Amino acid sequence: MTRLRTAILISGRGSNMDALIAASKDPSFPADIALVLSNRPDAPGLAKAKAAGVATAAVDHKIYAGREEFERSLQIALETYRIEFICLAGFMRLFTPWFIKQWRGRMLNIHPALLPAYRGLDTHERALADGVKIHGATVHFVVPEMDEGPIVAQVAVPVLDDDTPETLAARVLAQEHVVYPMALRLVASGALRIEGNRVLGALAPHETALIVPDAAAAPRRIS
Repeated sequence: MTRLRTAILISGRGSNMDALIAASKDPSFPADIALVLSNRPDAPGLAKAKAAGVATAAVDHKIYAGREEFERSLQIALETYRIEFICLAGFMRLFTPWFIKQWRGRMLNIHPALLPAYRGLDTHERALADGVKIHGATVHFVVPEMDEGPIVAQVAVPVLDDDTPETLAARVLAQEHVVYPMALRLVASGALRIEGNRVLGALAPHETALIVPDAAAAPRRIS
C-alpha cells in the first residue's frame, strides 16, 4: 500500500499532532506522517515529534518581511520532504490565497466548534454565552475564507450545566483526538470526493460523524 506523505503544521504543543502520529503508526493507516513543521523553532511539539521518530523542521515566520515570503520558504521545505498532504494542528498563521492554491483539496484543519457555527476564536466561551446544548469540533478542507471549506467529519459533545470554557474545551479536545485521525484516514484512503462545498462518498452517516452521549462515555458513532 502506498501511503500518503503527510506533514503536520504546528505552532505549539501539538496535542492533535500526537493523535495523528499515533494513528499513523498502524501500517494499515493510509497516511504516513513524514514531517512535523512549525513556524516557531521553540514549539514544544517539535521535540515530541522527534521523540516519536518523525522528521521535524522549523520556518520562523518572524524573519520574513511578509506572509507570502514566509510561505514560499514553507513551500520549499514541504517540497524537500516530498509532502503530498497537510494537516494543520494548532498552526497559528493565516495563509494567503497563493499558498492555499498550492494545497487546495490537500490540506485539512480542525476547528473547535460545529461549523458553520462559531467561526474564529473563543468558540467555547461563545457557545456557553449562547446557551447551546451541543458543541464539538469539525475537520474541514482549507479554503481562503477562514474556518470555511468542505466539511469532512464532525464530533459533537453535550454542554453540561456546570461547564466552564475550560472544562468544555478539555472535553472537546479529547474528541478532536478521535475525529481528526478518522478524517485523515477517510481522505487518505480515497473514500471521499469534494463537490462544491460538500464532501461526498459511498459512506454511511456514522462514518463521518461522532457523538459523545455524556461526559463519561466513550465516543460512539452516530447510527
